[in-house]
Amino acid sequence: MTISQLRAFLAALEHGSFTAASVHLDLTQASVSELVSRLERELGVALFTRGSRRLVPTQAAIELRPHAAQAVSAVRNGIDTIDALTSLERGTCTFGVLRNAAYYDLADLVENFHHRHPNVRVRLIGINSALVARSIADGEIEAGLLVLPIDEAGLEVKPLFRDEVLYASSTRDLDAGPVSIAEAAASKLVLYDAFAGWDDPTRRQLRERARWSGLAIEPAIEVEHVETALSLVAAGAADTIVSRTIAESAGFPDTIRTAPFAEPMHDTIALVQREGVLLSPATKQLAELAERMLRERIDEHQGRSSVA
Repeated sequence: MTISQLRAFLAALEHGSFTAASVHLDLTQASVSELVSRLERELGVALFTRGSRRLVPTQAAIELRPHAAQAVSAVRNGIDTIDALTSLERGTCTFGVLRNAAYYDLADLVENFHHRHPNVRVRLIGINSALVARSIADGEIEAGLLVLPIDEAGLEVKPLFRDEVLYASSTRDLDAGPVSIAEAAASKLVLYDAFAGWDDPTRRQLRERARWSGLAIEPAIEVEHVETALSLVAAGAADTIVSRTIAESAGFPDTIRTAPFAEPMHDTIALVQREGVLLSPATKQLAELAERMLRERIDEHQGRSSVA
């Protein structure tokens, strides 16, 4: 079994005919057909039912596909890795970050990476964590930093740290103490990440806690950005939830007070990629840099907390 056979098989599977696969691979139709036939003989099974217009994959082809894709990806990335042993001089990395990445000092991630590897193209996708996870699972993004929990299967998840989720209000009594889920459910709330809605990991945690208590969370206002929500909270229009990192940021409104939940709630930030798929050298470098920068931020924050 050769990589050429697997590439021909995958191209035929994707394009539906040997002719279309040959165009994609820049080979003759006869060469692609022969490569697939040799693979079938070696495996002892038919991979396609040859129709008059289109190849129909058999169950064996469907089962072989993820293994073939992994093998081809591993070889391709291995070649790229060897080329990049001394320095990254080419390539493209696609990396997802949580929506509020700027609060975790990741805004300069691309600048730092580009300074080290100026010839590498970078696609940094900053969307809600639920959408980042979906894009990684679909192969649109190689890896990313996101907030748990996520539902997509087939992902390799490396938790990095937990960030406490706090209740934020400008009208709540300063001495009222921790916030119960019953109080949160009864309050007028403005929640952000409106497009992701209840797929947002933090909002999911809040809703699930309410359900466990037989309650429902219904925001009075939904907006897309946390900054918009905080402006409304500062004006006394509603309350919201934020991570401790956001609450301790320099731009957090002075008029907003925060309180922990009676049963503490946390965002878990993790580095995520697809299982069994090697990252391209460029994306691997960017992921390592993002993790290092994030851990440095955590260490600095813990140091300031200890001094305080």
